[in-house]
Amino acid sequence: MFVDFRKSLGLATINAINEKIVKLKTRMEEKGKKEEGKPKSSEGDGLQREGDSPESKREEENIAHKGRVIIDATACPQDIAYPTDLNLLSDSREKAEELIDSIYRKSLHGVKPRTYRKEARKYYLQTAQKKNKTKKAIRKAVGKQLRYLKRDIGILHHLLDSYPRLPFDRHQLKYFYVIQTVYEQQREMYINRVHTVPYRIVSIHQPHVRPIVRGKEQAKVEFGSKINVSIIDGISFIDELSWEAFNEGSRLQWSVEQFRRRFGCYPREVLVDKIYCTRENRAWLKGKAILLRAKPLGRPSSAVSFHVSPGERNPIECKFGQGKTAYGLNRIKARLKETSESWIAGIFLVLNLVKLAEVALPCNPKHTDQFNSTVSKNYIPV
Repeated sequence: MFVDFRKSLGLATINAINEKIVKLKTRMEEKGKKEEGKPKSSEGDGLQREGDSPESKREEENIAHKGRVIIDATACPQDIAYPTDLNLLSDSREKAEELIDSIYRKSLHGVKPRTYRKEARKYYLQTAQKKNKTKKAIRKAVGKQLRYLKRDIGILHHLLDSYPRLPFDRHQLKYFYVIQTVYEQQREMYINRVHTVPYRIVSIHQPHVRPIVRGKEQAKVEFGSKINVSIIDGISFIDELSWEAFNEGSRLQWSVEQFRRRFGCYPREVLVDKIYCTRENRAWLKGKAILLRAKPLGRPSSAVSFHVSPGERNPIECKFGQGKTAYGLNRIKARLKETSESWIAGIFLVLNLVKLAEVALPCNPKHTDQFNSTVSKNYIPV
């Protein structure tokens, strides 16, 4: 059923819902302060809100910059087996053998070509099942699997020549193209003795997944998508979701412009990590009169400056930790590209609803009884 939801709830739709949550959260906070008899705080975010008085709206229009935004990026790993060159080639070879079995017809092709699948499987297991593998043994096993896969791809093309058109369904056609791409990439890395290649495929079942180098102690490389997130008044927005690795510094200006699109103004201040603080970004923020809360360039000065104090960027790190620990952001189990994107967006929608529930007012029993009586009157049994 999630595929049906995915078609209606994409990343853009959920971001639009999050914008409504920001306005609703602000109204709830103001209503709670009024009921408690507390004066309205003058240090609010100053964002455009629904339900404000015309006077307050006129005052806000005179303010060019309002609110604070915290920006950071993280990876969302997919639920796939850890990819190795040997395992990936073995999976591609086995899938090629399945395709050969599905399109072979004795009346068209005569004697079935030999694929040596048992022999290839035996050589694969000889290396894969070793506890300690040397680089020489791995390279030798990869070379053998490359030759077996090359033979299978050649057999596939030979069998397809007997058909007037491709006999594959859409799933088989996807695998047919993927295994050929895997072979070309692995062959290039094998010849050049390297371990990187542009747009590298790490799973034949999810060819859209890419390796994301993060440099963490536990996992230096994660396999999935990368997201750039902004937190505004406790609510999270996914500014960008990409399956290719990108440099966070090139996304700062885009995130700030997204803030302006949502709220009609630039933020008063921006809190970001060191990687965002390039000279180009600093000059751009200065030109827009936006305060950058980060470490300044040059030697540390004893003069008063707008440094980011420890803990100010904690909300976004805590949000990532909450999503990965409690809501499965560290293990996306969807297999399709679009479904995975909706899965990630749905997690952030739930995080925002949890944040909204923190400021929700207690339910009035009187209103609950009225609602239940109205539902019971209008209820028609099926």
